[in-house]
Amino acid sequence: MAKPRYRPPPLLVGSAALHAAAALGLAVAPGRWPALAGTVFANHVLLAALTFWPRGTLLGATLNRLDEAAARRREVCLTFDDGPDPEVTPRVLDLLAARRARATFFSIGRRAAAHPELVAEAVRQGHRVENHTHTHPNLFACLPPPGLRGQIERAQAAIGDAAGRRPAFFRAPAGFRNPFLDWVLHDTGLRHVSWTRRGYDTVERDPGKVAGRLLRGLAPGDVLLLHDGSAARDRRGTPVVLEALPRVLDALEARGLTAVPFATDP
Repeated sequence: MAKPRYRPPPLLVGSAALHAAAALGLAVAPGRWPALAGTVFANHVLLAALTFWPRGTLLGATLNRLDEAAARRREVCLTFDDGPDPEVTPRVLDLLAARRARATFFSIGRRAAAHPELVAEAVRQGHRVENHTHTHPNLFACLPPPGLRGQIERAQAAIGDAAGRRPAFFRAPAGFRNPFLDWVLHDTGLRHVSWTRRGYDTVERDPGKVAGRLLRGLAPGDVLLLHDGSAARDRRGTPVVLEALPRVLDALEARGLTAVPFATDP
């Protein structure tokens, strides 16, 4: 089946049209360059600001929640970023298995290649392992299209080798995306995923506060973000996710909610 033709988001179409109009205006009326330059600059400021809006959809489609059918079934999605980690990931898997909860792990390709047995075990237990770039560059959102593609495709290969299937979903580092990412994801067959609520467990050392952020206002269909890699540690040196996750799982059970992974069907 042929891949559908890429259709850029309306905002990006309008941005391209604005740049073309500004270039034409400069050719016709060079003396108006300050106004034209100011308009183009304002457009760039808008695009830059949208880069830092993880749940936004103006730069491309983003999954922030499960679909309505899942919400009616009272399902939520637990997601874990930045693994696999040889210390934390096995313990997260044990906590999930004890409650028969399934999750989605957005893994770093380089770490998946270093610990393929953890990826394979997560898949064996019914979890999904998806793409979170190959090296998790902090300036991922600043990369040009070839850089974005390289990070994504290398992770696709590494995670695919470890998991036995290539990822279908992608989450950008910190959720930051630039205007070219939507096109690259379309070309590589991936869907962009964000979250509904996050625990900030990479910086917060109090597991109660991490769990509270995830559970306050929690509703069926929500996507929760935790980390099995890069997790902060509490005062005893324990990765805070290992203390917060049981509280979250207890609350899900008490509220009649089921943790499921993302499904490939729209």
